[in-house]
Amino acid sequence: MNAMTGWLLAAVALAVGFWSYGWQGGVLALSVIVFWLLLQFSRAMRAMRRASESPVGRLRNAVMFQSRLKRGMTMLQIVGQTRSLGQRRPELGDDVWTWTDDGGVGVTLHFERGQLARWTLDRPADGPAEAPVDAPPAPAAPPPAA
Repeated sequence: MNAMTGWLLAAVALAVGFWSYGWQGGVLALSVIVFWLLLQFSRAMRAMRRASESPVGRLRNAVMFQSRLKRGMTMLQIVGQTRSLGQRRPELGDDVWTWTDDGGVGVTLHFERGQLARWTLDRPADGPAEAPVDAPPAPAAPPPAA
């Protein structure tokens, strides 16, 4: 829900409260609005507290994170998923942020008017040159049929 819709609903609740029950209804509607705002503030603080415990711009798996992204997500939703604050990239644009994982794979997010507009998955150019040492041996070819 965008901010304009939320404030419009709050104004309607106040009007209906006053119209239906007088000043007591208005006070009840105002109490519900304040409670809703406190819940939103608490949600934002919880996400920021979790993000403060992680390094800036790091996440566990960039590919999995990228698969859960949707246009229109807010920065609070992104920080809640990554549990980390992003690294700002002013050289790429006004509202561009990057997160990377331990493998060097990064996700660059472009925000417009506070909502996610587009993103790119950035993989490192150089891959592993050879198989890891602890990889299982390749299976042997089956014997030719007689």
